[in-house]
Amino acid sequence: MTSQTHSSEPNQPLTITESGSGPAALVLHGGAGPASVNGIAEHLSHTMHVLTPTHPGWDGTPRPPESTTIADLATMYSDLLRNRGLHEVLVVGSSIGGWIAAEMAAQDSDGLLGGLILIDATGVWFDDHPITDFFALDARGIAEHSYHDPDRFHQDPATIPPSQSAVRQANMATLRQYAGDPYMHDPQLLTRLADVSIPTLLLWGASDKIVTPAYGAAYAAAFGNAHLEIIGKAGHLPHLEQPDATFARIDAHLSKAANAS
Repeated sequence: MTSQTHSSEPNQPLTITESGSGPAALVLHGGAGPASVNGIAEHLSHTMHVLTPTHPGWDGTPRPPESTTIADLATMYSDLLRNRGLHEVLVVGSSIGGWIAAEMAAQDSDGLLGGLILIDATGVWFDDHPITDFFALDARGIAEHSYHDPDRFHQDPATIPPSQSAVRQANMATLRQYAGDPYMHDPQLLTRLADVSIPTLLLWGASDKIVTPAYGAAYAAAFGNAHLEIIGKAGHLPHLEQPDATFARIDAHLSKAANAS
């Protein structure tokens, strides 16, 4: 049995969904919004207490004017864990959520984090494999770059209710605020990860055309204790296209990390 509550943290403009019980996990969504990581949160909630925040500015939530960068979000979530007295927390991040998680790990000097799972994370840059300019894509282009099977996930904008379309446009404006300049990366991030020694799993869709698997390999090499798993027949959101394969790899990683501790 799991229960869910929505709460705003004192002194922080955070809306959080909580479920399950056990060791703490923080699940961070990407530009697609909190609904895109519901499956991950539900899977982990069978054995963990899962916190799934909505990043400030997404889905109509307030964004304080001083919160403008991915580092700001990372600091906010680190403060959340610290204020709740949580340590050794598993942090799972998809897309920019993975970037936030990596930044949290780079900032962590208090043992707040006990493990990382980054899923097709942005945050770094290679001139030979530039991150696709997501903001320049139309709906069909987004589907073709994000999914192994774009026809399964493409939505004709004409069929989306105006209220839902407005939310999506506002989410993209918020994404641009946090990750638009420099585009989708921090030039210093990779060099700051060498001292991060907590168990880290990089999961990457083989067909991701937003951030190719080369980015997963670079992340894996940058961390002190990491490995990369490629998921076939999946793109930028493997937990949506191949949930069983994604969750099996997560479970195996967590089991291995527990046995090693």
